[in-house]
Amino acid sequence: MSLCTAVAISWNQLVSPQTAPIIFLLLVALLLCVLFFYQYRIKAFNAKLMTLEKKQQQLLLDASLRYQEEERKKLSANLHDDAGPLLATARLYLSDQLLEQDRETQAKTIAMTRSILDEAIGLVRSISHDLIPPTLKNFGLHSAINDLIKKIHGAGIVSATATFTSYEKRYSEEKELLIYRIVLELINNILKHSHASFIDVQQFWHQQHYRLLISHNGDGLTQQAFEQINNQPGGMGLKNIVGRIRLLEGTIQFEREPANNTYVIKISFP
Repeated sequence: MSLCTAVAISWNQLVSPQTAPIIFLLLVALLLCVLFFYQYRIKAFNAKLMTLEKKQQQLLLDASLRYQEEERKKLSANLHDDAGPLLATARLYLSDQLLEQDRETQAKTIAMTRSILDEAIGLVRSISHDLIPPTLKNFGLHSAINDLIKKIHGAGIVSATATFTSYEKRYSEEKELLIYRIVLELINNILKHSHASFIDVQQFWHQQHYRLLISHNGDGLTQQAFEQINNQPGGMGLKNIVGRIRLLEGTIQFEREPANNTYVIKISFP
């Protein structure tokens, strides 16, 4: 008797009209146990995923708060170190002794005070422009970036161009300022580190997303190099940029185009 024949006989003896329902129920129970086990594993995985997402959102929020705190400290230092002494000097000129001076001396003192106050006003205006450029506030993100590129090109060191296709919509002032800061820091990094001779910025709307393409012919990053840097302890400037982009639910991609010998940074925001 062959092994297969023996197994078939044993199975026929085991599965009889009396035992078949019991075996069927056991198989169903086993299948339900396997199903419940995998459902439990899926629920546990989803719970862990939600915990990780919450932690990531908290990290992004913390990064945003740290950035805002750094901006406040910078503003405080500028006002204290630059505007403060000017206003204190103007106050000295406007002391009670001004009333005791002759008319000619008073005129000179008033003129000097006015000059100091004009300098302080110009300084405060400059700080205000650094916080939110007037072009950004009045005309939007497209115009502010275009104005920035014109200033870079006007310096005569780098050939810079900018194009945009439409004003499909405007974001909130806070979001536009955050995107502008991201672009400003990326372009600043290109100017400082890439040795590029030209920069091109393209802005357009595609499928309800605002997209930016920043191209240059200097030393740039590929996506692989970016991920390596982003996973290292250093590179806080780049990490802050990526953190703010994720906070806005955007994306960033670094590519190299060998045909044009250029590097392109692709950014998208919903």
